Amino acid sequence: MTSPWRAYWPGFLLVAVLLLHSSSVSAQQPAQPEAQPPAPPSSQQTQQPDQTAPPVSKDRLFYTLPNFLSVENAANVPPMTTGEKFKVITRSSFDPVELVWYGAISAVGQAQNSESAYGQGWGAYGKRYATNLADGTIEGYMTSAILPSVLKQDPRYYVLGQGTFWHRSSYALSRLIITRSDSGRSEFNASEIIGSAGAAAISTYGYHPENDKTLSNTASVWGTQIGYDALAIVVKEFWPDIRRKIHKKRTGDQN
Repeated sequence: MTSPWRAYWPGFLLVAVLLLHSSSVSAQQPAQPEAQPPAPPSSQQTQQPDQTAPPVSKDRLFYTLPNFLSVENAANVPPMTTGEKFKVITRSSFDPVELVWYGAISAVGQAQNSESAYGQGWGAYGKRYATNLADGTIEGYMTSAILPSVLKQDPRYYVLGQGTFWHRSSYALSRLIITRSDSGRSEFNASEIIGSAGAAAISTYGYHPENDKTLSNTASVWGTQIGYDALAIVVKEFWPDIRRKIHKKRTGDQN
């Protein structure tokens, strides 16, 4: 299949350029010691989870896209229950902004005639919309609810927040492979790697056109999902910086 996500890479690259510009500005500031990823609890540590900290946030990337599984300045938050994992991914997957987003993706796919077996017209657009919605929803549940519940892994992204651009970017990308368990230990992120592979297989062999049901196409979809998740997680790392600059600019304009 021709992934409609490819049409959005120019926009993603633009975001990357903005982040690089942001880092170059930050480099002009006095150097700060690089922060390390929040340390998992050990037998010598006596800190207890902050029971008053919310398990998820209400944040939105660029004030629109749900960013409910990002955690800022909270290395010691309570683990999420299975119910909370399913609740937050349900809220994210069926958020009105997400539904509009899938509509835009489907329109791009229609214009590119991706998955040409669907044809053209409103009926074909409806099929593309349903397919894109199902793809995103299945991947979200697999990587952020189902496997994290089975494997007892934490689906949240813990923002590092300090250090150089490259240090923070490498930390963010490493979270695709390394995650926290519910008990706070660092371990292989099977929820992301295996979950996205399972989602790619389910969608490809489940409801996509017959001519797309191949192993190579499944691998391509899996790679596209990992690539998109990699970009998204880097944006999540730097979004708080961008948000603070926007807020500072707005405050300055009001003054």
